[in-house]
Amino acid sequence: MRLILLIAILFYFSSAFSVGYSQSDFQKAQSNLEHLKHNHKMPHQSYNHAPKKPHINHKAATHSQEHLHKKGGWMFTFRTMDMHMENNLDGSKGISSNEIVTSVPNRFFGVPGQPSTLRVVPTEMDSRMDMFSLMYAQTDKISWMIMLHHIEKSMKLTTYMGGSGTTQRGTFKTKSSGMGDTSVSVAWNAFQHKYHKVNLNFGVSLPTGDIDQKDIILTPMGMQPKSVLPYGMQLGSGTYDLLPGFTYTGKNGHSSDWGVKYQATMRIGENDEDYTLGDTHRLSAWGGYSFAPWMKAKIGLSYKHESDIDGIDSRIVLPVQTADPDNYGGDTLIANWGLTLTGQNGPFAGHKIKFEYSKQLEQNQNGIQMEMDDMISASYQRAF
Repeated sequence: MRLILLIAILFYFSSAFSVGYSQSDFQKAQSNLEHLKHNHKMPHQSYNHAPKKPHINHKAATHSQEHLHKKGGWMFTFRTMDMHMENNLDGSKGISSNEIVTSVPNRFFGVPGQPSTLRVVPTEMDSRMDMFSLMYAQTDKISWMIMLHHIEKSMKLTTYMGGSGTTQRGTFKTKSSGMGDTSVSVAWNAFQHKYHKVNLNFGVSLPTGDIDQKDIILTPMGMQPKSVLPYGMQLGSGTYDLLPGFTYTGKNGHSSDWGVKYQATMRIGENDEDYTLGDTHRLSAWGGYSFAPWMKAKIGLSYKHESDIDGIDSRIVLPVQTADPDNYGGDTLIANWGLTLTGQNGPFAGHKIKFEYSKQLEQNQNGIQMEMDDMISASYQRAF
């Protein structure tokens, strides 16, 4: 359904954005095309894109939001991302639910009521993140951005009866939703020479996301208490996090561009529940091609390394893999495909939409974790 909706929107904008273009229009606008920046882990967006004016084509950009505009410009961006996870991995190899409940040790064995092996297994997870950002160009080289997040998560799980065996007691679903962490960042155009540019980014993530989300669970004994949800179902980190990074972009002066981006999330201290989410490091590379002055396609690869969780929340004691801080983090390689439509003239100038699809190629996770399937995103951007 999501794919059908995106295709319908694409056809609408392709007809609207291409009205009134001649060959000379194409040649004139070829170097003015730009596209929106992709962001992975129910990820941070780039921090250095600010607009000039809605009725003027922007200067050439090799990766949208990877350049700075003129002093005094503003830009609003709305982006929505949906991610689906299904089945489980033990490191990089698949593992069945029956294997998990008969062979994977329960970290909390010895605590009253806790069995020796895991007895609850997540089978599917869907996450949606809506991001709202506002960017302002303080100077021609420095831009500031604030980004708000709203997050919705749901996870389907299967509970097995008693302390052993493969007899299922039933399935249940947990949900969490609300405001995520808020980021404030600055971007500096540190180097620019002809068709090459380097931007440096630095930001701070503020702990506005809740880490106390609760829902009703189904235990192996058939009880249904309301419990604090495991770490992956919470909405924030609970800590102040640093967001350093840099971006290199290049172009051939005509229809092709490319770039490399590095972005880190570095946690500071422990949160109020005595744990710290793992640091993350993301490296991505991409290439783009303009088929028309209003249309650009992109393909790229992203690599993410994430550490496991340090510490433990004493409220989360459950016979499920997501309750163990060691079952977080790892290495992931993802392929990305994107399409950007950019308004050039008239009422569409200053407007931009983007669609992107991501698919995991390789995963090597810490311990037992769910496997990422795919992610789809759509963005709307307005310069003024």
